[in-house]
Amino acid sequence: MEIDPVATARGSETTPGMMPGVLLCDFPSFHLSWRFRFRQETLEARIIPMKQTILKLTVLSLLIGVSLTILINRSAARGAREQNSNSPSSAAPQEKTVEQVQKNIKVLTGMPQSQLIPVMNYFAASMGRRCNFCHVNNNGQWDYAADTKPEKNQAREMIKMVMDVNKTTFKGNVTVSCYTCHRGRNQPLSVPPLPLPQPSPGPANPAGPGGPGGQPAGAGAQASPSPTPALPSADDIFSKYIAAMGGQAAIDKLTSRTAKGMIAQANGNSFQFELYQAAPDKFYLLVTTPQGPFERGFNGQVGWEKTARGVRELSGGELANFKMANSLFGLIKLKDQYSRPPRVRRDKIGERDVYVLDGTTTDGRRMRLAFDATTGLLLRRVTATSSMIGLIPDQIELEDYRDVDGVKFPFIGRAATVEVGNPTSTRTFTEIKLNAPVDDSKFNMPPAPKPTTP
Repeated sequence: MEIDPVATARGSETTPGMMPGVLLCDFPSFHLSWRFRFRQETLEARIIPMKQTILKLTVLSLLIGVSLTILINRSAARGAREQNSNSPSSAAPQEKTVEQVQKNIKVLTGMPQSQLIPVMNYFAASMGRRCNFCHVNNNGQWDYAADTKPEKNQAREMIKMVMDVNKTTFKGNVTVSCYTCHRGRNQPLSVPPLPLPQPSPGPANPAGPGGPGGQPAGAGAQASPSPTPALPSADDIFSKYIAAMGGQAAIDKLTSRTAKGMIAQANGNSFQFELYQAAPDKFYLLVTTPQGPFERGFNGQVGWEKTARGVRELSGGELANFKMANSLFGLIKLKDQYSRPPRVRRDKIGERDVYVLDGTTTDGRRMRLAFDATTGLLLRRVTATSSMIGLIPDQIELEDYRDVDGVKFPFIGRAATVEVGNPTSTRTFTEIKLNAPVDDSKFNMPPAPKPTTP
């Protein structure tokens, strides 16, 4: 218990030598009372500043203690974060750059390895050429690192020019690309070809009443056009899509999907495939080819590919592409894939009115979705991956929606890419089953095959 020295010195409110209602007039008592009050006032004059000093020191000590506690806690939290970020279990694997994997890379340094083949395809599509225009093929063996052909060094100079234009003129934004000028030709056109296209006929000549193309005199005023209906919001479009597929309750029951079908490519090849998917994003794809089975999978943490050449782990943009194409909810939970609400506009696909949503995904891609304005179903998805030489597009069109246990799925998907040798492919499903048990081990990366002994 803390004792207040001021209260102790004051005692009670009764003055010494006096009692309530009684007057004590003897001089000794009065004299003693006066001396006590004098000492009391002197003591108070000393104690009050002392008390204020003690309070100030106490407050200062508390502030210093609190500040030290905050600093210690922040240092501990920072240390824990650094320890966690440096721990192998929590650090995400960094994708290697192209120069770390390939040889003789001089211009495209710093580019993720997963973008190398898409970028090469982009060059070929922009120029209307194939790989052998720049690269060396000796009796069926590719020597991509060789600088034998002068076209390869010329290509390097052109890439530098494009990158410099974007850096100096467009503040680093990839606005100009190879396709900007070449448009599928080896030599870009610098002169308009003649004859020029015939101009389309314009509207009737508004020369006034009775004039050429005008209304006859005395004709009534034209009816004002009907106002354009307001655009629905992105949330409205997403909600209508979910309802068109079968409703949120039916989608919430999805735990797995197994499917079989055929893949037909533009080069004439056709393959059977099997697809196994499990929530939220696990998948296993098996394609039967003349060269042997082609397998890809993802178990929620590790993506992989297995061919006759062996097993390799997938990462970066390559893994992101496979997940977008093969995960169970890749074409269902579309709203969650945007980093912010997309823009909405009207358009047409053939004779169909569509609502188009444009925006950026959470992983930095550009994504454009086209929904049937009447049915609400998704008809087209276009994604574009940003690279140092331009946007690399990828498109899929969805057709033949059918009901499968209360949920509608497209049974035909037509894909288009910038791959010149195989620009389109069609995936046709012949069988789809929902919520069937799937062995989880299918999604795990298989061990590398043991080398065969001679």
